[in-house]
Amino acid sequence: MSEQGHVITLDGPGGAGKGTLASALADRLGWSLLDSGALYRLVALTALRNRWDPNTTADRTSAEQKAAALDIRFLPDRGQGRRVLLGTEDVTDAIRSQNVSDAASKWAVQPAIRQALLARQREFARPPGLIADGRDMGTVIFPEAELKLYITASAEERARRRFEQLSALGVTANLDRIYREIVERDARDASREAAPLKPAVDAHIIDTTGDNVATSSQKICDLVAAKGWLAE
Repeated sequence: MSEQGHVITLDGPGGAGKGTLASALADRLGWSLLDSGALYRLVALTALRNRWDPNTTADRTSAEQKAAALDIRFLPDRGQGRRVLLGTEDVTDAIRSQNVSDAASKWAVQPAIRQALLARQREFARPPGLIADGRDMGTVIFPEAELKLYITASAEERARRRFEQLSALGVTANLDRIYREIVERDARDASREAAPLKPAVDAHIIDTTGDNVATSSQKICDLVAAKGWLAE
């Protein structure tokens, strides 16, 4: 174990289930959790509130300064994942809106924003360990992580999950539109110049298409158990 403790990274596209799996694993091991996507969503939320435009130099500078100083905490939510606090404000629901999701993807392609968040994300690593959930955790943020996972699922499956999630919340949604937005975001994330979305060369690929959470969690736990960490 390093001075930072163990690190397990879970990367992959949105909607593949890595957030749920990362939270469950953090609870199982008693380790810290980093939801890197929440950091980008917080930058996007702040940008929307201030009407910042990612194509404007002054606005990008303001967003970069905000990103480097994010006061963010992840708190357990009675077995329901994590609540996200920005300072003293609970922004868990606010950062999950479709507007923020769309804006986050656009801000995330900005190299200056990614650089500003680099050190902030690494600060989350502490003993006994960290579960890092994101899109470049194993390739850029924690390239020396001892266990790297790439969680994926078909675009059709991810669109269906998002549609059902919105419907359960009483939100009117269009499945075809959700599918198109997922495909477009995948393309944008995979083709961006800074830290494109891709598996680390030494990552274990876990496809959750057709799997429930328990099945996918067991696949991950088998890999963690092989490291001897479940017994610690």
